Amino acid sequence: MPKNALVIVRYGPYSAVGLPVEYRTFRLEGLQAVLAKDGHKVTLQKIQDWNVVELVVNEEVVFSCNIKDLEFGGDGKLDPLCEKARIAVLNAY
Repeated sequence: MPKNALVIVRYGPYSAVGLPVEYRTFRLEGLQAVLAKDGHKVTLQKIQDWNVVELVVNEEVVFSCNIKDLEFGGDGKLDPLCEKARIAVLNAY
């Protein structure tokens, strides 16, 4: 996938530490940073599915995971899921 691709990050609500279920983007910060560093334009899109993160490139889901498995905040450099997501975007058609 060339640089400057549009990557849509679809994410669902989740519950954190007993707090009510709602849409939160704290766990997406590292993922956004890693993708932006590669030159991609990242757009967030809320979905109804709980605990889900999906990366969509060219209308195709190229990566998905549980949002709770992503590290909280940070730059994403040490999060292995962020690296897997980055590679999935780079390998997208």
